[in-house]
Amino acid sequence: MKKSHIAALLAIGVLIAYIIGTSSNYSTYETFATANSNAGKEFQVVGILAPDKEMHYSPEEDANRFTFYMMDENNETRKVVYYGAKPTDFERSEKIVLTGKMQGEEFHATKILLKCPSKYIEDQLDDKGYYSPQAAATVN
Repeated sequence: MKKSHIAALLAIGVLIAYIIGTSSNYSTYETFATANSNAGKEFQVVGILAPDKEMHYSPEEDANRFTFYMMDENNETRKVVYYGAKPTDFERSEKIVLTGKMQGEEFHATKILLKCPSKYIEDQLDDKGYYSPQAAATVN
């Protein structure tokens, strides 16, 4: 076996070890229950806005604090604290992806990603202008 073959096999081995070692950092969407059971670890949680719950953003008091309630894919609702400005068209988003971690009973988000509202979903909004999965189901 030539030295170049040994070097190539060694490089492939190192590459495989790197991929396996970093694969634990790749995350998929999780639920509040998973985030709660691993407090202190950062997760991405996907869900929808709970429109019947309180949402608070007062730029006069604190422009970098926005609180709301979100229901995850397991229908668990949690209070979310986001340290940033309220995103534009927040109420009209179909889904919300949060990056953050649980602190007590609250999810503290460092990033919010909104599924862009479509200009074609006007008939899927409730009377308050919130996206409503029930209204969407009746349309489709």
